[in-house]
Amino acid sequence: MGLFDGFWSGRAADFDSGSAASNAIELTKRHHQVSLTRQGAATGNLRVNLTWRMRTSDFGGPQRESLLRHPFKALRPPEVVGHSQSMVNVDLDLGCLYELADGTKGVVQPLGGYLGDVNGPPYVKLSGDDRFGSASGETMYVNLDHREDIKRLLVFVYIYDQTPAFDRTHAVVTLYPSNGPRIEVGLDERHPQARSCAVVMIENVKDELVVRREVRFVYGFQAELDRLYGWGLQWGRGYKSKVDK
Repeated sequence: MGLFDGFWSGRAADFDSGSAASNAIELTKRHHQVSLTRQGAATGNLRVNLTWRMRTSDFGGPQRESLLRHPFKALRPPEVVGHSQSMVNVDLDLGCLYELADGTKGVVQPLGGYLGDVNGPPYVKLSGDDRFGSASGETMYVNLDHREDIKRLLVFVYIYDQTPAFDRTHAVVTLYPSNGPRIEVGLDERHPQARSCAVVMIENVKDELVVRREVRFVYGFQAELDRLYGWGLQWGRGYKSKVDK
C-alpha cells in the first residue's frame, strides 16, 4: 500500500532537472523535492492540474509477445475484449488539505462543494470537477502572494466511486509555478485496492516554500490521509449531485 513510502530519504539533489525540450522537473523517489523560493516562483498563482487516462493495456489492445516462444499465436485471430462499465466511469478527484499559519485547517475538494477561495483564506481554489477524464483535467489555484499565511498544503487525489482503479489509470499531477519549469508527479505505481493518494506536500519551512513528493497510496479516503498527516479534522460521508452523461 505504500504507507511508509517517503519516511526515509537519502541525501540527494533537490530535483530531477528533466529535459530542456519538456521544460519540466520530475519529482521522483530519489529526487523528491524542489524549492519554489530558490527558483523565484514563490509568488503569483500556482496552478495545480490533474489529468488521467486509462492504461492502454486495459482496452483489449494487442499484446506484443515473442513469436519465438509462441509461434502459433501468429495464426490465431486477435481476441476482441470490450472494456467494462466500471473502467469507463473512473472518476478521479483533486483535493487539498490545508493548514494556515493561524492554525485554521480544512479541505478543498469537489465532494461537498468545498471549492475554496483564491483571494481569501484558505488562498486555494478548485476551478471545477472533471468527472470524465477530459484533456484539461481538474485544476486548482494557490495564491502564493499569501504564502506567509500558508503553513502546509497536502495535494491529494481520490477515487469518488466505489471501484478502486489506480492500477488501471495513468494519472499525472502537474504544478505550474509563476516562474521556471513546471513540476510533474506521476502516479504510475500499481495499487489496485487504493482509493486515495497523497501526491505532494507544499510547505512553508523557515520562509522557504518547498514542494515535496509524497505519492502515498491508501485504502481509505480523506479521513485516512488526515490520520497519516495529523490534520485532525472531522469527516462524514459525502455525495456528488448527479449529472447527465
